[in-house]
Amino acid sequence: MALRFQYSRWDGTQRGFDLDADALMAEISDELIHHGDANAALRRLMQQGMQDRNGRNVEGLRETLERLRAKRQEIRERGNLGHEFDDVARELADIVDEERLAVDSDERAANDSGDTRRAEVARESASERRLRLDLLPDDLARKIEALSHYDFQSPEAQQRFEQLATRLQEQLAQRQFEQISSAMQNMTPEGLAQMNEMMKALNEMIERRQRGEDPQFDDFMKKFGDFFPENPTTLDELLALIAKRMAAAQAILNSMTPEQRAELQELSAQMLGDNELGQHMAQLAANLQQMFPEMGWGDSQQFGGDQPMPFAEAMQSMQELSDLDDLERFLSSATSPAALQEVDLDKVRQLLGDVSAESLERLARLTETLREAGLIDQKEGRLELTPRGLRSIGKQALRDLFGKLERDALGQHRIERIGTGHERAHETKAYEYGDPFNLDLQQTLRNTLRRQGGGLPLRLSPDDFEIDQTEQVTRSSTVLMVDLSLSMPMRDNFLPAKKVATALHSLITSQFPRDYLGLVGFSETARELRPEQLPEVSWDFVYGTNMQHGFALARRMLARQSGTKQIIMITDGEPTAHIRPDGEVYFSYPPAYATIEATLREVMRCTRDDIRINTFMLDATGALRSFIEQLTEINKGRAFFTTPETLGEYVLVDFLEHKRLLRSSGRRRAS
Repeated sequence: MALRFQYSRWDGTQRGFDLDADALMAEISDELIHHGDANAALRRLMQQGMQDRNGRNVEGLRETLERLRAKRQEIRERGNLGHEFDDVARELADIVDEERLAVDSDERAANDSGDTRRAEVARESASERRLRLDLLPDDLARKIEALSHYDFQSPEAQQRFEQLATRLQEQLAQRQFEQISSAMQNMTPEGLAQMNEMMKALNEMIERRQRGEDPQFDDFMKKFGDFFPENPTTLDELLALIAKRMAAAQAILNSMTPEQRAELQELSAQMLGDNELGQHMAQLAANLQQMFPEMGWGDSQQFGGDQPMPFAEAMQSMQELSDLDDLERFLSSATSPAALQEVDLDKVRQLLGDVSAESLERLARLTETLREAGLIDQKEGRLELTPRGLRSIGKQALRDLFGKLERDALGQHRIERIGTGHERAHETKAYEYGDPFNLDLQQTLRNTLRRQGGGLPLRLSPDDFEIDQTEQVTRSSTVLMVDLSLSMPMRDNFLPAKKVATALHSLITSQFPRDYLGLVGFSETARELRPEQLPEVSWDFVYGTNMQHGFALARRMLARQSGTKQIIMITDGEPTAHIRPDGEVYFSYPPAYATIEATLREVMRCTRDDIRINTFMLDATGALRSFIEQLTEINKGRAFFTTPETLGEYVLVDFLEHKRLLRSSGRRRAS
């Protein structure tokens, strides 16, 4: 069956152009060039985030953590934990005021009755009631206890007090219930009895497990599963769920002042008494603290809101804060994007929103995306660039450097004369006797169709033949010498220099495969570098700029090559070290005459071997300029005074100009 596709205009809502391997490599190429560590590069990308090809922001961990901390502050400003029962206190004060009004009203009525005895009794009764009301304790628990033994003058005030006491008792019972279960329900006597039975069965189940017996979890859930809408499937899952709620409740107490905690405990004792449910809860809390000590039983939070926070809302806030703390610890300890695959995205979406959840999901795929594209591989627990990955960062470095240049400034370096050679000129010509038969089939068939006027079969004629034209090529051999001394990173010159090396290698291998490129790193001594070592090359934590050893090594490398030969040297310092006749390294700063002499002697050897030295100087001092002038006078090479920002453009343009001149001279000789 043929596949059918339907296309529609892009309106911005369709999902597409997600993060791909090329975009990721472009993001981390500088980091890979600088340090050569794929693990570190991905960690940096994970931390700072990026934009996808649609321009959509992929939030990094730093931004996610900032959002997380802002969310934490928002929760802390929701209300005040210490004023949960302020509304009860205000209503109780209003009830007392209503009782005072009733006492005053009854006393006035007795005085107005004209009955002396009645008036006297009323005055004594009013005086006693006022005294008892004046002596009511300030704290809520003892005030309620005192009023529960008070003989109200006002039936309305008494009824309101009894209703308030009942509601407060239910609120405190509900408070206990919410420490165990998230299933909200009215705290009727029947509900309290069922919860008491559940708590007893829960403790018995824990005791059976501790004795090594079957805890009978399934039987417990059949009977009391309605208390736990999260539907835990194991006893451990159930206990962890309850422990988290009880730890949050304990954190609420810890967040109160000692006076507030004492008042709450006294209020609970006053309203609920020494109930069996409280004993079961205390036993359960003790067991869970031993089983889950990591739950944060000693945690506390600072709430700075103006409004009282009901306990249910406080529990929700505490659990959100606990989840935020857990998420912060997880994200702060994540060492690689792959570690983010363990994050609970639903929880992140609930806490921080869709943007953070989607960003974490995409960050978690970074490593796998590069691995599937064959750009990185895992070896002995570490991520390493594959050969394809090495080529990719080379191409990216080349694109970055060429991207800074106007295309017309570089041009295509085309020449007027076309000759035979190895590289296609992307032009064709009519075949002539003696030409290499590099047939351009498409243009040949067009010529046949133009002559024949259409129709099949096509009948080719020798006059239809069109061949590719090729450019005359001349092979060149280059050694790139890169300064790896400590001054390079100290002056922020190391990354531009290494990026040039990477880009030049990519340029030669892709565009001039017959050319030779050797790499030499030099500091106190010099060493040959293989292209595959480039990403891992770093500066040397030693003092010394040993150009003499670098030139000697480059000269030996070029002796094995053919064609025109040149050395490209990138440096930011004058020569301060050389190899003595006994093989030891001599270092001196400022440079010693012996070092200058040994280095220029090696320059003369390179000159005799027809090797040109082109020098690119970064942060050139007067002493460095003076030395390079001597070098160029001996070698007849060129010197460029450049900056880290323009180094790459200078080197690449000069290299291509060198190739253009070689081709031009080769064609003139061929003609």
